[in-house]
Amino acid sequence: MTFETAIDLGRDTLLLAFKLGAPLLLVALAVGLIVSVFQAVTQIQDQTVSHVPKLIATLLATLMLMPWALGELVDFATRLITNIPGSL
Repeated sequence: MTFETAIDLGRDTLLLAFKLGAPLLLVALAVGLIVSVFQAVTQIQDQTVSHVPKLIATLLATLMLMPWALGELVDFATRLITNIPGSL
């Protein structure tokens, strides 16, 4: 394995991790913003009010995005395995 191949593999792996993690982080960010506005308007300052909705929304987003995420992982693994003979 050459130095360039290792760098390309690391770059592709990081890009895939960002691609898979970004939608979940955006969902948590949006729900957190909505809950924060709700807490500011109603003056409820309980910690569980902010954590439980984010947890539920992230879980639902994970379940909804699971087929897409698994497809991306399978494509990456397939590319990785098919490129093994060329990298030796």
